[in-house]
Amino acid sequence: MKIVIIGSGGRLGAALTREYRDKFDVVGFNHAQLDLTNFGQVREKVTALDFGVLINCAAFTNVDLCETQRDQAFQINAEAPRVLAEICREKKAKLIHFSTDYVFDGEKREPYTEDDVAKPISRLDQTAGSPSSFDIGSFAIASPDAEGAAGLRRVRRHLIVRVSWVFGPDRPSFVDGVIKRARENEHVEAIADKFSTPTYTRDIAQVLPQFFENDVSGLLHFANAGECSWQEYAQFSLDCCRSLGIPLKAKTVGALKLSDMKNWIARRPVYSVLSTTKYIAITGSTPRGWRDAVGDYVREFVPR
Repeated sequence: MKIVIIGSGGRLGAALTREYRDKFDVVGFNHAQLDLTNFGQVREKVTALDFGVLINCAAFTNVDLCETQRDQAFQINAEAPRVLAEICREKKAKLIHFSTDYVFDGEKREPYTEDDVAKPISRLDQTAGSPSSFDIGSFAIASPDAEGAAGLRRVRRHLIVRVSWVFGPDRPSFVDGVIKRARENEHVEAIADKFSTPTYTRDIAQVLPQFFENDVSGLLHFANAGECSWQEYAQFSLDCCRSLGIPLKAKTVGALKLSDMKNWIARRPVYSVLSTTKYIAITGSTPRGWRDAVGDYVREFVPR
């Protein structure tokens, strides 16, 4: 089977490319190879390929810049998925599109299911005739038109996978940043009143192939099991480092509040834990806990 991965230079796309290159015929496009704001180029390059699955990992992922560079964010996070969906429909190929926990407003305070209505609290401007709510590409701010524009919810075989707090070895993420700060400073802090679930790119890569050729479509949540605040996430990461003899100046992580982040432009949901009940029911397997995943990552990829 030939698989096309859009965003192969990113944190998730690189992990998928590495995991699948020895198992499938993989063609990857990074940002330099495919400009998602150039829809003519997208159609030309992607349509020329014969493939069975297209995985879209690309997105305009800076939450605050999505508020200030709205045109570019809308093109990449909403219009580009529409074009990719159209190409996949024409080729009768499956599109797997990654989305984000940030489509929810955080008011529920219990894990969000696929049936919960998306209510993003930061969004791009509404466009004429667009649906009222949908997801964007991976890990960025919620847009007013991606799932709806691409028609992903309505087209058989297209799958939207929502993920949260994605980390992995291919690009630095929160866990890498907090460990770096702890190496250099005796005091580090992280937000204690915002909750979701860290999700390892390797775990995503391992579970995704089971959906390449089956009829599962629509929305699906995947995250490592459990939930935590950024402070808890950071503290566990430092504890893992110390247990492995990785030298750190900081031993504990102080608490910040969301309200302390005065330089942020976009609002973030306070609680965006994703329920994986549907995933468990479909696959018969339960995602491993986030602590196990983070522990493996620190053990294998954090320099001593």
